Amino acid sequence: MRLRRPAVAGMFYPFDGDELKASIEDSFFHRIGPKKKSPSVEAIGERVVLVSPHAGYMYSGPVAAHGYYACSYLKGVELVVIAGPNHYGIGSGVATVREGVWETPLGKVEVDGNSAKRLVESSGIVDFDDSAHMREHSIEVQIPFLQYIFGSKFKILPISMMLQDMSTAIDVGKAIANCVRDKKFLLIASSDFTHYEAQEVASRKDSEAIKAILEMDVSKLYNVIENLNVTMCGYGPVATMITAAKELNITNGKLLKYATSGDITGDYSSVVGYASILFQ
Repeated sequence: MRLRRPAVAGMFYPFDGDELKASIEDSFFHRIGPKKKSPSVEAIGERVVLVSPHAGYMYSGPVAAHGYYACSYLKGVELVVIAGPNHYGIGSGVATVREGVWETPLGKVEVDGNSAKRLVESSGIVDFDDSAHMREHSIEVQIPFLQYIFGSKFKILPISMMLQDMSTAIDVGKAIANCVRDKKFLLIASSDFTHYEAQEVASRKDSEAIKAILEMDVSKLYNVIENLNVTMCGYGPVATMITAAKELNITNGKLLKYATSGDITGDYSSVVGYASILFQ
């Protein structure tokens, strides 16, 4: 079985397993984190969609921890589908992998090959292409948080999106819904929000994008991104998971946390926005 080794361990998060676990726990108890440790006892629905950031843990980990704290309530998750943007322009326009194991410093998780096959068959766009995933961090950085809250009993279905237009997102979202209807699942859209603008500008733009996301209005989200020039890197994965959520009758959205890199570093002149958003 093909092994994918971590591409960004030692950069986006610690290479050592114990240090990585400590970094995740620090994210939970950070001053802008949830200040609680999983597992959560706060009930959420059993069918959940999450928007989660993917920067280095020192920047976005506390915001991501809000989403993973909420999801730690889930029991018996079989499949986690993670869609993220393709930052490097390598591989197919929308790519999953046929099979394999993804390794992090916390252990290994298996790709759900049957679900990957169903996804490719259900969509006219998704291809099998390992090369799209080898360097990409947007999916990888979610996995240690998942291992921390769920152990290693779940399987993953990774989807790297270079193509992020609305028709592609809708196609892939509907295909995902077809793949997960009979499973206990968690769907994750990996995205950061505005990049490298002043705090007040980033917050204003991101609030409009988040409003469209909470309204589950894919068309409005694309209009906001275009009209306000929102430099959100994973708008396609977010639109994809909104589409899947609507197909699965998951319609209750909540912003768990929004913050920026400036809230971590104290430099508000040029920030990146991060949000954890939950649908159930």
